[in-house]
Amino acid sequence: MTMGKFLVRRTLHGVFVIWGVITIMFGLRAVSPGDPATLMLAEGASQELIEQVRREEGLDQPIYVQYFDYLQGMVVGDFGYSWQSNREVEVMVIERIPATIELAVAATIVAIVIAIPLGVISATRRNQPSDYGATLFSLLGISTPNFWLGLMLILLLGVWAGLFPTGRRPVGFDDAVLTLVRYGSVYDLLVWLKYIALPALTLGTYFTALITRLTRSGMIDELGKPYVTASRAKGLPSVLVRYKHVLRNTMIPIITVLGLQMGTLMGGAVITETVFNWPGLGLRLIDALDTRDWPLMQGIVVFIAIAFVAINIVVDALYTYLDPRVNEK
Repeated sequence: MTMGKFLVRRTLHGVFVIWGVITIMFGLRAVSPGDPATLMLAEGASQELIEQVRREEGLDQPIYVQYFDYLQGMVVGDFGYSWQSNREVEVMVIERIPATIELAVAATIVAIVIAIPLGVISATRRNQPSDYGATLFSLLGISTPNFWLGLMLILLLGVWAGLFPTGRRPVGFDDAVLTLVRYGSVYDLLVWLKYIALPALTLGTYFTALITRLTRSGMIDELGKPYVTASRAKGLPSVLVRYKHVLRNTMIPIITVLGLQMGTLMGGAVITETVFNWPGLGLRLIDALDTRDWPLMQGIVVFIAIAFVAINIVVDALYTYLDPRVNEK
């Protein structure tokens, strides 16, 4: 199968998944209790006004008509209007994307920087204190709930030690970079780093532990293969064998997990953003849940689904490029 056919097939699968998410979200809204028209209006609105809103929003139409209207809007990028703020949902989603991406990327960087060296050290020094320490760290990282870790970091490093701020960031990454480019000042960038440190550490801990375990197990498998013995017999330096050959072959499953976890990180950012009041999609989703703002909830969940599918397609393509045997299968 050629790469083009492979991507087309993956894209069609992705479209089917997104359609499923849209349908499930619409179904949940349809079966949820309460009249949407009353949620849009202030308390005490007259019955006449409620009926008028129902007609204007098409809520008096049969459910299948509402579904196809909603599906048609999604196809052309019309996510509807927020019931609470009366703003376009797509605008409310787009304006929160940068903060969530900043957090997800920062958590990924934290995970990569810590996990891969730790996994390599653990695999090459088996049954030594460093191996035991890395294994214990990965076990704790996988077992610790994000919300608890975030609260503990706030309490220990934010409140008691006073090393990091715990509230909403005063400046975004794009503004910090713009300040650096325009005025040559790194002050805003340092402020941004200080504010994102604890959320990134909280979100990236599970990811770090997972990558550490994958790197360790992959390295151990590769180190036992004949080509490693042959490379060492030829006199190649152990550092070269370890990092150029063994680690490279170990990276294929790690890249797959990295890609899949990027989508998970965007979804998992909901809790972290709420704990740290981080102005991303997760915090907005919680606000929408509190106010039962269904169009906004649907828009955010569908966007996360689209991002998840897109990341998976890219990872599949990269995985196929690195290991052509996957495409042949």
